[in-house]
Amino acid sequence: QGQEKLSCNPKKENGTHVVLCELGNPMKEGAQLTVDLELSVSGLEDMGEAITFHLQLRSKNSPSPSNASVTVTVPVEAEAEMELRGNSLPATTVLPTSWHWVDGSRWLEDHGIKVEHVYELHNKGPGTVTGVTLSLAVPHLLGDHVLLYLLELGTEGGMNCSHHPPLNPAQV
Repeated sequence: QGQEKLSCNPKKENGTHVVLCELGNPMKEGAQLTVDLELSVSGLEDMGEAITFHLQLRSKNSPSPSNASVTVTVPVEAEAEMELRGNSLPATTVLPTSWHWVDGSRWLEDHGIKVEHVYELHNKGPGTVTGVTLSLAVPHLLGDHVLLYLLELGTEGGMNCSHHPPLNPAQV
């Protein structure tokens, strides 16, 4: 007839997590109920491809031989949204017209103006992610001329990086 919220309590029973919901008491003989359950489960990263729920209707008053149980298997799908942000510091660089590359020099100024590129990869959730690979192509040559001289590559947050071409080949 109407809609009511159930009172549900989680508990552990025989090493299994159980959610016990009270439907109401007393019920009249022949009563029919429709119950919609919405379960929010966290920590499913290592659960595999599906999670199984065992649902059973039990009466406290008189044990029924027809305590029917239903097994429901729900596929687990990870969902996460990744966002890549990037900045160059300074944002704009102009070389003076009188500037020339000094071949073999070990001074930074003779190789151009220092520009730092910072990239941040963010997981916007809701799930966690592992095994992410970010490939970043940096144009370091323009024909036979050095366009960007790559000095160093640094990371934060437990990431591993590999690089090509070699960094700081002239040992500036």
